[in-house]
Amino acid sequence: MSERASVQADEADADEDEPEPAPVTTGAQSVVRALENAGAEYVFGVQGGAIMPVYDALYDSEIDHVTMAHEQGASHAADAFGIVSGEPGVCFATSGPGATNLVTGLADANMDSDPVIALTGQVPTEFVGNDAFQETDTVGITQPVTKHSYFADDADTVGTEVGEAWALANEGRQGPTLVDLPKDITKGETDVEPAAPKRPDTYDVPEEADDENVQEAADALAAAERPVVLAGGGVIKADAADALRDFAFEYEIPVVTTMPGIGSFPEDHELSLEWAGMHGTGYANMAITNTDCMLAIGTRFDDRLTGGIDSFAPDADIVHVDIDPAEVSKNVHADYPLIGDARATLRQLYDAMPSAPDADEWREQCQEWKAEYPMDYETPDDEPLKPQYVVERFSEVTPDDTIVCTGVGQHQMWASQFWEFTEPRTWVSSHGLGTMGYGAPAAIGAKLAAPDQEVVCFDGDGSFLMTVQELSVAVRENLDITYVVLNNEAVGMVRQWQDAFHEGRRMASEYPWVPEFDKLAEAFGARGFRLEEYDNVEETIQAAREYDGPAVVDAIIDPAENVYPMVPSGGDNGLFALNERHLEQL
Repeated sequence: MSERASVQADEADADEDEPEPAPVTTGAQSVVRALENAGAEYVFGVQGGAIMPVYDALYDSEIDHVTMAHEQGASHAADAFGIVSGEPGVCFATSGPGATNLVTGLADANMDSDPVIALTGQVPTEFVGNDAFQETDTVGITQPVTKHSYFADDADTVGTEVGEAWALANEGRQGPTLVDLPKDITKGETDVEPAAPKRPDTYDVPEEADDENVQEAADALAAAERPVVLAGGGVIKADAADALRDFAFEYEIPVVTTMPGIGSFPEDHELSLEWAGMHGTGYANMAITNTDCMLAIGTRFDDRLTGGIDSFAPDADIVHVDIDPAEVSKNVHADYPLIGDARATLRQLYDAMPSAPDADEWREQCQEWKAEYPMDYETPDDEPLKPQYVVERFSEVTPDDTIVCTGVGQHQMWASQFWEFTEPRTWVSSHGLGTMGYGAPAAIGAKLAAPDQEVVCFDGDGSFLMTVQELSVAVRENLDITYVVLNNEAVGMVRQWQDAFHEGRRMASEYPWVPEFDKLAEAFGARGFRLEEYDNVEETIQAAREYDGPAVVDAIIDPAENVYPMVPSGGDNGLFALNERHLEQL
């Protein structure tokens, strides 16, 4: 018997040994079977009355359920699971407040095109619209922040709807979907097995871009003297990082990323200019301002990237690759629109390029900007610990595939600026919605999606306090996560803006008291560390990483430290401030 035939025989024997799944008898069992058919591994959720039949069906499933401390935490954990794994994360909640507590996480996933499927309990159909206990119009509330929200009305079809919601979340431009499950539907009898996940027939997913348009775009890039690639989050969603690297390496074009695109291109490569925008590097913003041809891939051109639209890449022809035609020319006019999957379209462009652009002088100029506007900072002995130093030291001692999660605020910017990212799906953060509190639950989802990779979560004291209860989940599940609270006793980004744009009137941005997070960690059952001095940084990092379980480092940082470079909101990316004095002059 040949080796291949032997393997096939072994697989057949294994299939025969596996027991047939019990037939579904209820709508709830059909829901769970649909998730099993889709390959779901984890569900993040919180129990409740209206969702209880689905939980009862989950009792006999091999899908692992992670009970979160709050439904918002469930949605963020599912979101992060989707970012790291590339497959939809799943969250459960009951009706009423359970469902509404998911909304922030769904809106976050919608803004960042993260694949999530939410299943919510609902009051029995006959009570819908009567203001029953824990009733809300979940579909009405969530429709604006999902790709689609379904209201299940038949036990025979509910499983197939869940499968369709999974496929819709996962295919094309990824995003969140929701299925609202009335209790009489999930308790209702059925013997109908749910169909395999299949996207709606009305939902068209473009693959390759039009060949003629690709050739025109390739000719424009080849003729450019100052070309640049702008890699957005869509590069990572499409698993196109390898295609991007092949293209940039072959044609020697400098690469800038958006903040969601961090990790799509190795930041230790000489062609990397890192990320651009409000707090991006000076050299990335200079390249964007001076380019004559930009290949933008999988980006929305949001305001935090562009600053003022009129001053964004003012002399450039724009080649815009996106799988969603609604994004092309929405904010920035595309001279060469390419509607298609980022990976497939990059391969097309690679083949269509007539030659590499003659851009030696341009590459030299980009290197000069790197030297002129370095990402550096001072560490005076008479000032408190600098957050940039803490991030850099973590980056230097951790593996290249370490996953970095954050909340939102100054700490998020320092983490993205001073960690050296070389791999995709290692940066997990909230971008479009800017959700404080995202980091703590996101780290849980990220760790479960990639249990063999190290996970470090940088958070701020304000952001951490919003979802610190999820630390109980990390302890219960014994997840080896290192949380680093860059503690400046303030909502630091708000304080920075108040100083810069509101004459230093610090209203409701400073905390006169915050917990000792190392001691709070111990109360939760985690390991706590306090960090105040440079001399203790390396020792503390080593101890926190070596602890087998969740550890919290309360890093007491300089409360006066601000995030630079900075482009004022709506400003010119080429006129960035490197310090407070520069900002006053803009």
